[in-house]
Amino acid sequence: MKNYTITVNGNVYDVTVEEKGAGTVSAAAPVMAAAPAAPKAAPAAAAPKASAGAGAIEVKAGAAGKVFKIEANVGQSVKKGDAVVIIEAMKMEIPVVAPEDGTVASIDAAVGDPVEAGAVLATLN
Repeated sequence: MKNYTITVNGNVYDVTVEEKGAGTVSAAAPVMAAAPAAPKAAPAAAAPKASAGAGAIEVKAGAAGKVFKIEANVGQSVKKGDAVVIIEAMKMEIPVVAPEDGTVASIDAAVGDPVEAGAVLATLN
């Protein structure tokens, strides 16, 4: 039996694979997934782009998905709850809203960009 740690969509699983025969793994081998372990940190390579005019208030994605539409422009005033970016996940459009009133200082994603939950998509002043 061999133990592996596998990450699927950000969830970490410890699995055990039973080997049969001379070094071949049986297609019918039971794979038992334990309860998900604590998620590991994502690689820093996917860090959002820093903008010279970046603001102090971060607008973060609530779920992983793909940027579907940019609703606000740099310099535009937004109220708490206004949609700044729309992401698409599992065929649903999910608005990413301003956490408080402010002016859009930067948009740190483009339409079509993949995003992880918690990624900074825009900043406000």
